[in-house]
Amino acid sequence: MKMQECLLLLLLGLIIWILGTICYAYAGHRVLETTPAQYWLSFAISPIISAVLCILILRWCHIALSNWAVAMLLLAIPGMIGEAVVLSHLGTFMPRIQEASGGRYGALLFATYAVVLSIAEFATLRSAR
Repeated sequence: MKMQECLLLLLLGLIIWILGTICYAYAGHRVLETTPAQYWLSFAISPIISAVLCILILRWCHIALSNWAVAMLLLAIPGMIGEAVVLSHLGTFMPRIQEASGGRYGALLFATYAVVLSIAEFATLRSAR
């Protein structure tokens, strides 16, 4: 991949993280502090939506399957760093979410990043065959 593509993916990852964090700052309590059934539904849906969004971005950027693992990491890294800061100061960045919900939020994020990065890794490995 070219440097320009790498920078674009980092920028898009940063934008996605900012928008997602703003959404969770305002509406996260509706996802995290609800019934167990609604939480687990969100827990299942969030990684799928994120994966679809990231795949659409990689296709829009015409990233070869052999580069999906690297490209997806570039999309994910800004959010992973940003979420470390947010989770360590949850009350400051997300005052509508109770501190006790930080674990649920972290678990949701962890699952989302794991699914997205796994899909990219499988696509990259498959392209090598």
